[in-house]
Amino acid sequence: MPTLEKLNPLLELGIAPDRMPRHVAIIMDGNGRWAKRRGMQRVKGHEAGAENVREIVTRCARLGVEALTLYSFSTENWNRPLDEIAHLMRLYVHYLIRERTEIMDNDIRLIQVGRRDGLPQEVLRELDETAAVSRNNQGMKLCLALNYSSRVEIVDAVRHIAERVKTGEIQPGDINEQLISDSLYTADVPDPDLLVRTAGEMRVSNFLLWQISYAEIYVTDTLWPDFHVTDLNERSFLKNVSGFRSPRDDAPVQAWGVVFGGRHLSIQAADGRRASSSSAVDSGGASLPAQVMIWRETTVAKHWNRVFPVLCGGSGRPPL
Repeated sequence: MPTLEKLNPLLELGIAPDRMPRHVAIIMDGNGRWAKRRGMQRVKGHEAGAENVREIVTRCARLGVEALTLYSFSTENWNRPLDEIAHLMRLYVHYLIRERTEIMDNDIRLIQVGRRDGLPQEVLRELDETAAVSRNNQGMKLCLALNYSSRVEIVDAVRHIAERVKTGEIQPGDINEQLISDSLYTADVPDPDLLVRTAGEMRVSNFLLWQISYAEIYVTDTLWPDFHVTDLNERSFLKNVSGFRSPRDDAPVQAWGVVFGGRHLSIQAADGRRASSSSAVDSGGASLPAQVMIWRETTVAKHWNRVFPVLCGGSGRPPL
């Protein structure tokens, strides 16, 4: 039975519970850089990052977030040094055993997203055990993206659908967006409303490519081990989440897209014209749908009181 009290988002964040993101996805980046800056081995950064996971998971669960997906280990990470991989696998075993009580106390259900092939047996054993004991929990779904690749996920979904067509279970005309979503690893989880990436890289790194179509994206220069909920400054996870505006009340708009240019953000219209992030910040008449909104802690977020009503509440068009 859950033992920890839920938190009121209105008191903690100043936003109503129905304005909270249902699903937060996080690319936990920067462990290696965190260790290097301190003259430590990379594995020490992973250990510090693992400690931070507990804090973030617990806070999200208590705030009533419906799902939290953590990008923990990608299929590309198998290219890292063997000793680093071995240490990471030991960390997973340790974490899955140690956090079982915390998961149950917070009514969390653990779900693995990613391929099982290639994962060590001891990791699979503890993963299955934690998933089994938490299967009937009714609180937050904690999706651990382990041995994950979004492209591989889509390939697996297509193969599954093709097999169903082959056996006559469905017809080609039955294939639609919902069927594809239902064939992904995240079939029982709502699409992310908010994607957070630490360590400043402006890319999504093959993570939930189908699912984040309408997600808001927040990128911070803070390295993952330093990304704490207790910080009373601009790095605070609470501040990051409190800047969120749920897109569920906004109709999807397909005319605009987001273009990354190194550390620069621009908005691209269907005809290829662009508006820079600086002009979007400085203009009082710009308007963009929340579904394509991306901001950085070091730029737009500092002007958020001005940018927010401009991006989400105005009636003008982006300055081009």
